[in-house]
Amino acid sequence: MTLDPSTYTQLRFERRDDGVLLITIDNPAKYNAADEVLHGELARVWRDVSSDAATRVAVITGAGRAFSAGGDLGMVERMAGDHERVAHMLREMSDLVWNIIDCEKPVVSAINGVAVGAGVVVALLADIAIAAEDAKLGDGHVKLGVAAGDHAAIIWPLLAGMAKARYYLLTGEMVTGAEAERLGMVAKAVPREQVLDEALRVAHTLGTGSQQAIRLTKRALNSWLRSAGPAFEQSAAYEMLTFMGPDVVEGAAALREKRPPNFPSARG
Repeated sequence: MTLDPSTYTQLRFERRDDGVLLITIDNPAKYNAADEVLHGELARVWRDVSSDAATRVAVITGAGRAFSAGGDLGMVERMAGDHERVAHMLREMSDLVWNIIDCEKPVVSAINGVAVGAGVVVALLADIAIAAEDAKLGDGHVKLGVAAGDHAAIIWPLLAGMAKARYYLLTGEMVTGAEAERLGMVAKAVPREQVLDEALRVAHTLGTGSQQAIRLTKRALNSWLRSAGPAFEQSAAYEMLTFMGPDVVEGAAALREKRPPNFPSARG
């Protein structure tokens, strides 16, 4: 099976030497924010990468100055209180996480700028993450009024330790690429202009190495993530549950109006 770029509208593909497939999240006018279309494409692309005979390693980055600036606000507003949309997102969120983990080929993320929401899912679940020193990474779910689902419970405690995971996931604060490297959340932090070149250098090493050895090493390492599967599924369900409540409506309105939120659950 060969990956068909024509079936994607917000991901751009470029085949490089040595079996490297460069994937670019390509909606720079909106800082590559994930709407329903992009979220779906990010969920399914890893199955295509895994089965694509011409690809030995994938590198993913963002067009422009952002990697992916979180969920599109319009999508958030459409989901709030809509059981059918929320149920669909729960299935797709699970696909996004497990398809990256189960992808046979190694994935390298070139985090060239802000990574939030679905963007930080891909950025941190990649097998090797290279970040710009001044990039901003974060899981802002609580600031929106929903539980930290997506990838948070499955990977943040493993990468950063429980104390730091609790701090950043409960406060919603952002972490720079340089601090993410210090915490062990990314493999390397380099100046922004070097991010893609360094990611491609690493991809070249993976693409020219022993493919069976590399792929089986990835599979074994990701057993740690599979063991955290129940925590992930629980967090994903909790996130979708909170999408059915009133806090997310206020959180989205506050973002739209560029003001601090006044969550109903925090009144009185």
